[in-house]
Amino acid sequence: MSVKRLGLPLMIASMAGLLVLMLCYPGPYLESALRGLAIWWDVLFPSLFPFFIISEMMLGFGIVHLFGTLLDPLMKPLFRIPGSGGFVAAMGYVSGYPIGAKLTAKLWEQKMLNREEGERLVSFTTSSDPIFLIGAVSVGFFHYPKIATILALSHYGGGFLIGLLMRFHGKRGSVTEIPASGAPVRGSRLRRAFNAMHEARMNDGRSVGELLQQAVESSLKLIIVVGGLVVFFSVFLEILTEAGVMAFFYRLLENGLMALHFPPSLSEALVGGLFEVTLGARSAGEAASSVPLPFKAAAAAFILSWGGLSVHAQIASILHATNLRYLPFMMARLIHGFVAAFLVLFLWEPVMGRYTDAPAFASQNFGFLASAQGIRDCLVLLCILLAGMTVLSLLISWIHSLWRGVRRTS
Repeated sequence: MSVKRLGLPLMIASMAGLLVLMLCYPGPYLESALRGLAIWWDVLFPSLFPFFIISEMMLGFGIVHLFGTLLDPLMKPLFRIPGSGGFVAAMGYVSGYPIGAKLTAKLWEQKMLNREEGERLVSFTTSSDPIFLIGAVSVGFFHYPKIATILALSHYGGGFLIGLLMRFHGKRGSVTEIPASGAPVRGSRLRRAFNAMHEARMNDGRSVGELLQQAVESSLKLIIVVGGLVVFFSVFLEILTEAGVMAFFYRLLENGLMALHFPPSLSEALVGGLFEVTLGARSAGEAASSVPLPFKAAAAAFILSWGGLSVHAQIASILHATNLRYLPFMMARLIHGFVAAFLVLFLWEPVMGRYTDAPAFASQNFGFLASAQGIRDCLVLLCILLAGMTVLSLLISWIHSLWRGVRRTS
């Protein structure tokens, strides 16, 4: 029997087994469901929902086409994707998962990306947002704000390296151009960018009210899917823990970690992070005091970069409406996890010095993660990223034009 034919019976058996465990452990099942719902309502809904709407509105107004034209000189040679991918990268790194996948799917729908370009783009724009990395992980779980520096360098630097690696994914060929109507516009890149935005807005044709209504409806559907997956994996992990199944995975990974001379007590964090990023990062920060801090940080970097199966399920549900394949994304996440963990250990002494234990720093207040200040900081960071990328892209375009002029005269 083929693997594809075995898939459905295995899925039915797994769901039936989970249902039996839910009946056997009704108390933990209810508590974990409420805990997952609280995480979605208190943190994910207020922090992600505005960015879902903003991204939809920007697509309708043609802002993505504007930055797509401006960022072409930067994104094409580096990552082999159109300039519009630069906007997706900025939104993805600022807003966190699954914004990058959502925008990638939208660009694919508008024929601004082909399949291989979309697979390259979603592979390195799916990341943790800075507010979660700094506020929840560094301050809340590790009680050590300074560790945010090494986590950010490894996580976002690793994402950049994955983007460079993924440029070799797929066939060699030209990069998709943004669809345009009418005669080509000559002049500066800035003029062409504004013309592309105007054409995109005219082609869209929806009024502001209609655009806002559809943006809210689309974003609400996606955020409900995200919430459902968070609750499901919260229940899934709790039930498996109560049944003793997770203990088997802990012992299995402990043997592997000892063989590699890593602290075996990190097995709980890594197994938890395999399924859910928040649970794994918390376990890494709260690991035994005998575990050196660099190894705890490396485990957290791996978990943040892998993203957890909960995030993978969110991405797979978004990509299902496109022809983008999940396997390249999964492999990129796995490689990103190992790269980020390696960068933490490699850069620890140059960045952090010889600290092996975090100083005492008590803070358990996560309310600011979805506060007005947190959203404002993300919007400011988004503007800074887009402005910096635009200036760099225009500088590259100017140098390229200058070089062509020198070659013609010579």
